[in-house]
Amino acid sequence: MKKLIISKENPNGILVDLTADELAQRELDLTHIAELKQAKTDKETKKASGKQKLLDLGLTEEEVKALIGI
Repeated sequence: MKKLIISKENPNGILVDLTADELAQRELDLTHIAELKQAKTDKETKKASGKQKLLDLGLTEEEVKALIGI
């Protein structure tokens, strides 16, 4: 993997390889982003499931909205 470094001496930029530390950090960052996306998806899924369970118990849409704050 490479990165583009732009400087006064190289206004068009120069491509250099990432260091081992930069590659490791990139992997950590990508893993963290994936975990955040999964957590958001899980939260949305649980919210929809909970809402449906309340509706199945006989609450109206308005009551459910009042309970979950939307």
